[in-house]
Amino acid sequence: MNMKAVCKLTQVVITLWIVLSVGLCSITKSLAASSSRQCYFPAIFNFGDSNSDTGGLSAAFGQAGPPHGESYFHHPAGRYCDGRLTIDFIAEKLGVPYLNAYLDAVGSNFRHGANFATAGSTIRPQNTTLHQYGGFSPFSLDVQFNQFNDFQRRSQLFRNKGGVYKTLLPEAEDFSRALYTFDIGQNDLTAGYFHNMSTDQVRAYVPDVLIQFKNVVKYVYDHGGRSFWIHNTGPVGCLPYILDLHPLKASQVDKSGCAIPYNEVAQFFNSELKEAVFQLRKELPLAAITYVDVYSVKYSLFSQARKHGFKEPLRACCGHGGKYNYNMHIGCGAKVKIHGKEILLGKPCKDPSVSVIWDGVHYTQAANNWVFDQIVGGSFSDPPIPLNLACHKHP
Repeated sequence: MNMKAVCKLTQVVITLWIVLSVGLCSITKSLAASSSRQCYFPAIFNFGDSNSDTGGLSAAFGQAGPPHGESYFHHPAGRYCDGRLTIDFIAEKLGVPYLNAYLDAVGSNFRHGANFATAGSTIRPQNTTLHQYGGFSPFSLDVQFNQFNDFQRRSQLFRNKGGVYKTLLPEAEDFSRALYTFDIGQNDLTAGYFHNMSTDQVRAYVPDVLIQFKNVVKYVYDHGGRSFWIHNTGPVGCLPYILDLHPLKASQVDKSGCAIPYNEVAQFFNSELKEAVFQLRKELPLAAITYVDVYSVKYSLFSQARKHGFKEPLRACCGHGGKYNYNMHIGCGAKVKIHGKEILLGKPCKDPSVSVIWDGVHYTQAANNWVFDQIVGGSFSDPPIPLNLACHKHP
């Protein structure tokens, strides 16, 4: 081959290399752009317990009365809180209305999703009734999925009739475009303690609980769900009702005043949950699953309360008596009759905005808002993506 031909061939090779490089660069930029595009979530479907119940238990068993709701709604609003929950702040951020509880028949609008969570719910069904000591909600996660399944099917039957149904029920496509949020598992851990189980016994049944959790996520996926936002469980060993009902030795309490054994079980649950999420990503190829570490965020509230603008993190704002202002027999809003006169014993504190815990079990609106502010940007997520990008699947 002469020199002229070699030069020509070299030019061709260089040209091809430049074309391929530009093409690859364009593809890379395109992929980066697509993964940075904000997601459009026309609806949210939530599964959980009291941490995200916007009225389910109240609809089924009677309204959570005053002073619940006083800080924001100015009346009881189905939430075990003085105001909004983290799920409410998620809805605000995504531009959809607050979720109505699936069980709430009065005044509900499900156009932008539904909430299947109820206070006291567990992943694994319990053999107790709600009102007995250590009782939990009958609406366990499998029941919540059955309700979702029924809602998905029947909502379209009625929506197709037109009229008012079109304004009150989601479109068929919304089920695949929606965000599916999960915040459940805390009660599965505390259930064991209420039945006098040891820490080791509670740890032993965690794998079975998470098998049932994985099954429900798979069922939702089979029904079109693609975007999942999954919270781990919080530090149960810092909650006043646990600290009050299960006294510990000094060696079992950490420097923040929280119960070490109970928090260790929560951390074990969370590590197993994270592994379950990794497995789900392999098994559900089209799903975008975000694991959110709310444990770390909530523990920071207890351990560094003043730094974050809060006071007395282990003391309930609304309650009665004792070291933690918690009494299981005289709850938030409880009244007693003395000499024929009704007296409020379960009083709220003067300023819930500086309290972490509302009623000994649940967080205040201020705490929920602070938690949301920490997690919305993705700093505590795996993968580390913000809420509004949670529809994008990451390797």
